[in-house]
Formats: sequence, C-alpha cells, structure tokens
Amino acid sequence: MEKFVQKTAIVAPMDRANVDTDAIIPKQFLKSIKRTGFGPNLFDEWRYEDVGEPDSDNSKRPLRKDFVLNQPRYQGAKVLLARENFGCGSSREHAPWALKDYGFDVVIAPSFADIFFNNSFKNGLIPIILDEKIVDGLFEEVFAQEGYQLTVDLQNQVIIKPNGDKIPFEVDSFRRHCLLNGLDDIGLTLQHQDDIKAYEEKTKKTAPWLFAG
Repeated sequence: MEKFVQKTAIVAPMDRANVDTDAIIPKQFLKSIKRTGFGPNLFDEWRYEDVGEPDSDNSKRPLRKDFVLNQPRYQGAKVLLARENFGCGSSREHAPWALKDYGFDVVIAPSFADIFFNNSFKNGLIPIILDEKIVDGLFEEVFAQEGYQLTVDLQNQVIIKPNGDKIPFEVDSFRRHCLLNGLDDIGLTLQHQDDIKAYEEKTKKTAPWLFAG
C-alpha cells in the first residue's frame, strides 16, 4: 500500500447524499477479486449513457457530459467531496478499490457508512469526517473556483484551504500509523515475518506431521 503523508490535489464535488456502493461500482463488475481495473467503471451508471459490462470498451462508450467526473475542470481530482452517509448499501470492498483505482486518495463527507469507512482505511483511501456546515462551505468554494485544491496533511491531521485556513480532522492513531507507513493487513503481518519463520521452524521440530506431504 502506498504511503500517504501530505497531498495537494484538485477537489471533485459529489453533491448527493446517501451514495451507495452499488452506485460507486455496480454489481456486474464484482467478478474480479483484483484491486485494480475498476477505475473506468467508477460511478458507471451515472458516468455513461449506456449500460456497462465487464468486457465493455469504456473508451468508446458515450459519456454523460453533466456528470461531475466527466467535466474538464475536475479532471485529475484526487479528493472527493461528498455528502452524508457516503458508501452506504452493501459491504463490497470493490467500492474503495474503484475509488482508489480512479485516482482518489481522500473522501471528505459529514458521515460514512461503517463498513465502507473501515474498508477504505484498509485499502489506502482516507475517509475524513467533517462537520456538515464545514462541508457545505467547501462545496460552495469548489463550485465557485475552477481548479480548487485542498492540501490534506495526515501527519498533522489538518486540511489546508487555498487561503491558508486550516481545518483539523481526526483519524484513529493506529489507522494513521498504517497510512503514514503504507501498511495494509498484509504489510502489518510481514513486519513479523522473522517471528513467523522462527515459529514455523520450531513447529516443524515439535509437530512434524503438520508439514508432511
């Protein structure tokens, strides 16, 4: 998992409440268990005019010009600004996979669905909860200024606006440690690989039948 310390990026506004995981990545794309390849189908039903399928050539599909991710001013965005209860619905881990594969590193919202919130941290996507009035203000600024950017400083747990104002946010200390060091569940386990190998060697001697065949 890639380390995240600080990043300045364009903000894309998703001005809808209760965006569920089926909207984030529709069910027909859940056949793969790889973490990559889902970006082109992020928000598929809102993003394209036709119905997408796993074998579709997305480069030839007609786009909905009014959808936020298709607008030129939001190209290259890595911060998604959203409304309350983002990521509700089913528990599919493909939702944060799709957001990350598209290019998003951070989602800011007043609230998140619990399972999506937890899955995001495990996949290097940072869900930041801010007061609804603060989020409202950010939406106004994003709409008013083309190319609007925020700096997300995870080390110091602040969001820095273009005018220099700072918005503090909270992240659990363990999750923050993992993100700063690029550690997912596998990475955390591999930190103890010497102990694991030592245990395996010991067990081969005390219970050799476990390793037979």
